Amino acid sequence: MDQSNETNKYTTQVGENEIVITRIFNAPRGVVFDAWMKEEHLSKWWGPNGFTSTFQKFDMKPGGVWEFIMHGPDGVDFPNTNIIVEILPLEKIVLKHDVFPHFVATAIFENEGVKTKLTYSSFFEEEPSIFDKVKTYAVPGAEQTMDRLEMHLASMF
Repeated sequence: MDQSNETNKYTTQVGENEIVITRIFNAPRGVVFDAWMKEEHLSKWWGPNGFTSTFQKFDMKPGGVWEFIMHGPDGVDFPNTNIIVEILPLEKIVLKHDVFPHFVATAIFENEGVKTKLTYSSFFEEEPSIFDKVKTYAVPGAEQTMDRLEMHLASMF
């Protein structure tokens, strides 16, 4: 599946066990990177529409742990644990989602003039049959999360 909007501002590609979302944000790369690295920003936009998050641990460095609970609009809580695998300042963040569904997420930040191109990929470790079910909510959830990032970035200026 490959989707893109009419202005080619973003694309979503779904492969065998991978989801890749590319977005162009109207913000400098340092600002977009900070929105991922700083708890006061990340806590405001992470998750699909209608979700909020309560962070328990936030140690954004290689080997660090980011634990949080996503609270769904229907009152269901989703515990999450991410292990920070790699951080290249202003360039890349790699996280290992350590609870179901298991995946490695990579965010790559690139200058696009005065804007920032973000490529966010999630490679799922689950069997293809399980990924087929997971992607039904993971794809729209990831797209909505990127929409929320875009709105948060606009509020940062």
